[in-house]
Amino acid sequence: MRWMIRSKIHRATVTEARPDYEGSITIDADLMDRVGIWVGEKVLVADVDNGSRFETYTLPGERGTGIIALNGAAAHMCELGDKVIIMAFELTDTPVHAKVVLVDADNKPVRDLVY
Repeated sequence: MRWMIRSKIHRATVTEARPDYEGSITIDADLMDRVGIWVGEKVLVADVDNGSRFETYTLPGERGTGIIALNGAAAHMCELGDKVIIMAFELTDTPVHAKVVLVDADNKPVRDLVY
């Protein structure tokens, strides 16, 4: 069995930081659907700007808004405007074809990437 990348939102922009909110990451539901990330799924978030990495779980944000909001303790890991990579993994004994989307500065899909 191996951990394989299954879903990735590449270079999303942090739009909100809410340290007083219950911990999680809120992601535009359209983006979650596009790459197959589920509500409540554990994800790894890597901040391209400061190098931090942390795990949290997902909450759906309003569709079409481009929201990427860090909540609770995760809000202290990034600054507004930071670029992040949001990744979900799968434990499997067969290769996985990851669903990956590159987004623009407004967190709108630019193109799907092939891995």
